[in-house]
Amino acid sequence: MKVAVVGVSGAVGQEFLKVLDERQFPLDELVLFGSSRSAGKQYTFKGKTLTVKELKENNDFKDIDIALTSAGGGTSRKFAHTITKHGAIMIDNSSAFRMDEDVPLVVPEVNAADLHSIPRNIVANPNCTTIQMVVCLKPINDISPIKKVHAATYQAASGAGATAMAELEQQIKEIAAGKPVTVEQFQYQLAMNLIPQVDVFTENGYTKEEMKMYNESRKIMHTDIQVSSTCVRVSVLRNHSEAIWVETEDELDLAQVREALASAEGVTLQDDPENLVYPMPLGSASKDDIFVGRLRKDLSNPKGITFWCVGDQIKKGAALNAVQIAEYLVKEGLV
Repeated sequence: MKVAVVGVSGAVGQEFLKVLDERQFPLDELVLFGSSRSAGKQYTFKGKTLTVKELKENNDFKDIDIALTSAGGGTSRKFAHTITKHGAIMIDNSSAFRMDEDVPLVVPEVNAADLHSIPRNIVANPNCTTIQMVVCLKPINDISPIKKVHAATYQAASGAGATAMAELEQQIKEIAAGKPVTVEQFQYQLAMNLIPQVDVFTENGYTKEEMKMYNESRKIMHTDIQVSSTCVRVSVLRNHSEAIWVETEDELDLAQVREALASAEGVTLQDDPENLVYPMPLGSASKDDIFVGRLRKDLSNPKGITFWCVGDQIKKGAALNAVQIAEYLVKEGLV
């Protein structure tokens, strides 16, 4: 098994290396690719020093079985043929192919079976906020189909990459020192602030991030589920949080929902408000699961359930989900 990581120098690329190592992914050789700026850099994996190759339109992927890519949508579109033409499966973390009908969009806990048809040798990794949400929706939807979802997200700087995380840390230091605050990665200062805009606005007043949650959820869950969200960037370094309201076809008992979430794959229930136990970004970084708490009935709707969830955007929201896709492909003999 020969695996490539494309975009290895970025935050998700670095997380790929950690997750492949942690999960003892069954690879025999790992090849690293990056931009011309990254070419020549060296990284250590399982005690071996690996040198980054420049991503070019050539035959470097001839012997690659799986390529984990996180280099941006433009790069993914440009090099997709180069990566896949010899048979490699490209598991892409960008938004380039997510809504293409002939590209499966997969969260393994929800729709792994979609991986049995990969006509273009491309699998799309969903948006981080969508991944986190649908992992929690799946066990509820299995009890009674979900009709509507309202969500408010609280998205960490990590969602905008390593440079954005560094800027938040820099801003905090500048504020503490009484210095002017550097603002380059976001629309406004993020430290000590909230920005009710993640990605650019579309014609309907929703941002692209909010529309991703709507469109991707429907494709992954194979339903006409209606998702309306407000996505907010918050002054947190890592781990996204979401407040979610769901309306199901049937009125559900809260104990049913709690049991379903507690036993769901990829979910850890932290729901003991009497003892102040609920998920937070603090303490859940670098964890595999999505943490769920504040579970309760919606006071405005007898068929409504509301909860709070937290997940590591770089890990489960990106790198881990992609590696889990690769694990499924190997387990099922699809690669």
